[in-house]
Amino acid sequence: MSVNTGSRRSGMREQKGGTMADDVENVLPRAVALSWGVAEHPQRGPKRELSIERIIDTAIEIADADGLGAVSMSRIAGDLGFTTMSLYRYVTSKDDVLALMQDAVCAIPIPPDDELGRRGDAAREDGSPHDWRAGLRRWAMASIEVIQAHPWFPDIPINGIPLMPNNLAVLDWGLREMRGLPLTDAEKMSTALLLSSYARAVAIVERDVSRSRSADAPPAHGEAFTAALAELVTPERFPDLAPLVSSGAYADSDGADDQDDFAFGLERILDGIETYVAARRSGEPVTPYEERPEPIPRDKAVREAAKARREAESRLREARKHEREAIARARERAAR
Repeated sequence: MSVNTGSRRSGMREQKGGTMADDVENVLPRAVALSWGVAEHPQRGPKRELSIERIIDTAIEIADADGLGAVSMSRIAGDLGFTTMSLYRYVTSKDDVLALMQDAVCAIPIPPDDELGRRGDAAREDGSPHDWRAGLRRWAMASIEVIQAHPWFPDIPINGIPLMPNNLAVLDWGLREMRGLPLTDAEKMSTALLLSSYARAVAIVERDVSRSRSADAPPAHGEAFTAALAELVTPERFPDLAPLVSSGAYADSDGADDQDDFAFGLERILDGIETYVAARRSGEPVTPYEERPEPIPRDKAVREAAKARREAESRLREARKHEREAIARARERAAR
């Protein structure tokens, strides 16, 4: 999980004669140039045992142990036995460190390419067709495994499209699994975004739930909790949710129902992609998508109108409840 800089940098300068590497360094953000090995260090440190690799590895160890908030230039320097100023001879800011950390943990094992098995429905050397569903399933699971191994990973903001080598290698792997599918370049990128976003979202939820269990807070599960929640989530107000609360399925944080939410959702997404791919192959028309609605203006009048709507909906729910109670009492009187 280290970021190799020196060998890549010298190799590029030999290949490109120096000029193009200089141009690339000037165009790319500093951390991106460092990750590709095309950025010169601001100043060589006097102690050669310090390197970008050691800085990033140490930062990752700190984040794994104590969270992303514990990562600071002074903490990294202290753990390495150097002064804080020594680090700035290799990186220019903490933002560079965070970006390089994010790329370093994406240096995951990537399955080798199988050219014969990825030309449409062509067979592999052993005669079996390429299973693109299995490939994309494994790709999505790799995304969630990175966050499981490094829970701080999604806390680093996404500042744009992937530009660093390990991130691009992972993306290339996902696109490779779709090589033989009748999808446009834009559709392949949308598919990759769909799967990676889903894995990221589920991993964040699972991480936060796990943290809440280890915190000093009342457990959000068990018979007592379910009974208390059922008092609030009534069939009158939540007609479809109330049965799940009563059965305990809603607060089943221990997974007693043996349902793997991530795997279930992933298979349904792959089902949808497979249906879309089949339509593309057969030439059948595909379901058009609607453009997303325009953002609601951030306006005081809009906020007040939305508040009035919520209050009206609350009064309507109460009125319907009173109506049902009145009907029930009337039926009781009629029965007597």
